[in-house]
Amino acid sequence: MRIAKEDVPVMIDVPGAKARQQTDFGDVSAYGKMGAEYFSFGSGTDITELLHGLEGDRCQCPHWGYVIKGAITALYDGGEQETSHTGDLFYWPPGHSVRAEEDTDIVMFSPQKEHSEVIQHILRKVKS
Repeated sequence: MRIAKEDVPVMIDVPGAKARQQTDFGDVSAYGKMGAEYFSFGSGTDITELLHGLEGDRCQCPHWGYVIKGAITALYDGGEQETSHTGDLFYWPPGHSVRAEEDTDIVMFSPQKEHSEVIQHILRKVKS
């Protein structure tokens, strides 16, 4: 799920401040601590091969985030794809991979335990 800034409902609009809020943007109730992450991807980077060996050969950790610059595509089972661009908020449910369409910086918030396991898996793949 992605949403452009202009599509996030304005809740407060007063001189000097505007607040937008998208409700029901994923559910964190089944998870414990959250981690905050900053990722930078070079154009064309695709992490799909690095996820092989995980359940379904996909990242099974949900992520909520913001594209600071660039464009990144979430790749889902069944061939679905969704590209988020500079300024977009995104939610990637479990069962995804990603590919950077251009040099891209994102900020993500993820369940700490689950995403740490994915990161450790990727590190093992990179070192082998």
